[in-house]
Amino acid sequence: MNEQNNTHKDAIDINDFVFAATGARVRRLTTPAGEHWFPAMDVAKHLGYANTRDAVQSAVSQQHTTTFGEFARCVALSDARRKPTGHGFRTTMKLVNLQGLVELVNSCTKPESQPFRAWVSEVLVTIQREGSYSLEPASVQPAPTGGTAYLMPREVADAIVRLEVRNIQADEVMVAFQREQTVLLEKISHSQHTIAHSQSAIIRSQVMIADALQEIAQALRGRRREPKLTPQELLATWRAKNLVFTEDIHAVAAYLAPALVQGEASYRLEEIATRTGLTLARVHDCLRTLLKRGCMRQTGCAPDGAPMYVLP
Repeated sequence: MNEQNNTHKDAIDINDFVFAATGARVRRLTTPAGEHWFPAMDVAKHLGYANTRDAVQSAVSQQHTTTFGEFARCVALSDARRKPTGHGFRTTMKLVNLQGLVELVNSCTKPESQPFRAWVSEVLVTIQREGSYSLEPASVQPAPTGGTAYLMPREVADAIVRLEVRNIQADEVMVAFQREQTVLLEKISHSQHTIAHSQSAIIRSQVMIADALQEIAQALRGRRREPKLTPQELLATWRAKNLVFTEDIHAVAAYLAPALVQGEASYRLEEIATRTGLTLARVHDCLRTLLKRGCMRQTGCAPDGAPMYVLP
């Protein structure tokens, strides 16, 4: 720990203590009256607190804490705002006095904070007793331009090693996670490409099937069956076989013949009666005669109920 002193008799005194274990910096503001105040964030972040404001509110008594803005107004010196600004002080920054700093340090129970807590306690006791704190220089010093080296307590060095091991392990876990994430993203991309290729193949197959069905439909339309007989030839055949022997039956047969030679005749009794001038009962008898003599046969009924007849 190294105390860097910037002292002016007519101004507040600013001291920066450096924690040798981690290079942590703890700033101290000292009023002309000799009262010490410390930025809570300098200590809280090294004790493992996630939020300095919450840590101060829960651990430090209200009379032992203030903000830098309030501190500057109370000191009321000409450089109370100007000089600390260069050291990173802000108006809303939380400050704690010596007692508040003790409360903040002692409230932390995390094992990894123990070296820092022990150091802060040592600094506080020494400052309160002697007014300053410093480490003894190391036996071996760097080159004249390399600064001053200080002795580091054994427990602090061990804490640094443990922290470094944790950092290395965390980095290894992060690298492994990123590697797995990359592999997973590659698999997802490959699966999406395969799905897209399969969908394209399905669409092509559907198009081919649709084209084939259209060609079949066109071929079937082009194969319309030509009638083997004309209506006149059909009636002449029935007459030669003495199958149609009355005018009424001949009239019904003549009405059905054009459709029969095309493949199928489907007419309601009312329609045949209207076309031939016969009664419904007479049309019904004529149709029964044509069916009975084998001139045609019934295959069923159309959706509107009309009988459907074809040649035998």
